[in-house]
Amino acid sequence: MSEHRPISPTSRPRAGAAGWANGSLRILIIEDERDIAANIWDFLERRGYVVDHVADGAHGLMRATEGCFDVVILDLGLPGLDGLDLCRRLREAGQSVPVLMLTARDTLADCLRGFEHGTDDYLVKPFAMRELEVRIRALHRRRLPLQDASLHVGDLSYSPRSMLAERGGQSIPLTVAQGRILGLLMRTSPNVIHREELAFLLWGEEGGSFAALHTHICALRALIDRPFDDELLQTVHGIGYRLIANR
Repeated sequence: MSEHRPISPTSRPRAGAAGWANGSLRILIIEDERDIAANIWDFLERRGYVVDHVADGAHGLMRATEGCFDVVILDLGLPGLDGLDLCRRLREAGQSVPVLMLTARDTLADCLRGFEHGTDDYLVKPFAMRELEVRIRALHRRRLPLQDASLHVGDLSYSPRSMLAERGGQSIPLTVAQGRILGLLMRTSPNVIHREELAFLLWGEEGGSFAALHTHICALRALIDRPFDDELLQTVHGIGYRLIANR
C-alpha cells in the first residue's frame, strides 16, 4: 500500500465478490499506523470501495477539504494535527463529509469531545472490519437526502410517506420495519444490501439477530412477491438481499 494514492479513473475498484454492491464509495483513511491503515485499505478495496490514505493530520486535512470523499475514516491520535483539531477545522471549512473517528479511548467524555468537534460516529480499537463497513455505509446512507417521492422497481412502487406499496394494481400496507427494508432496497436497487446493514437499519447499535431479520424479509416477500409471477426480492446467500426487476 502506498502512502498516498489520489483518486482517479485508474484507481477504480477491482471486480470482486462484493465490489459491484458498494457503489464505488470513496473513502479517505487518515491513519498514521501503517498496519491498521493497510488492513483497512485491503479490506475495503476487496469489497469494491475506492480508497485513499494519508498518514498525518496536516495532509489529511488538505485531502479531506477537497470534498471528493463519501466518508473519512479518521484516527484520533495523529502526528502534527490530531484528529479532533482536524475534524474541527474540516467543519469550519464548511465540509460536511461524514467522519468516522477511530480511537483507543472509550470513555463517554472522549466520545462527547469527538461529537463536539464534528465527528459523526466513532469506533473503538480494536474493531471488526465488518463492523467498520456497516458504520461506513450507515454514515453514507444518513447523508442521502430524504425522499418522499414514490420509488419504483419494475412493476413495484412504494410511497415512503404513506408506507403503501403497490403492485399489479393491489395496494399493500407495510409495517414500519417492512417499509424501512423495502425503501432501502428500492433506493439501492439492483445492488446488494448486506445483512449487517439491514440489521443496523432496523435496530441500530443494539443489534438484532439475523433470524429476526430473516423473519421480516419473509413477511415482506410474502406481500410483494408471492402473489405475483416475477420475484423481485432476492437472497444473496451469505451476504444479504437485493431487489431487482427483469431477472
